[in-house]
Amino acid sequence: MSDLIDEAVKELSARIDDFDGNAKFVFGEEGTIMLDSSGARAGDGEADVTLTAEPDTFRAIFEGELDPTAAFMSGKLSVDGDMGQAMKLAGALS
Repeated sequence: MSDLIDEAVKELSARIDDFDGNAKFVFGEEGTIMLDSSGARAGDGEADVTLTAEPDTFRAIFEGELDPTAAFMSGKLSVDGDMGQAMKLAGALS
């Protein structure tokens, strides 16, 4: 597991404490993170919503340099699945 994935798991765990669905964050070739009601963890699986971006895009979102909605609108972040769940995540990451 990469350092970026480790950092992202910690960041997601700190920011999102009660997520009522399941989401997958795909960091290109760096790896994948799953998020559900039990928290964030490195791994892969089925999800209600999948957010895919290059590692630098996720890093900019986590550091507050890039708004998740702006990343989506510019094509830097793709969303597949439940847009309602994606909006909940965007609010928590902003």
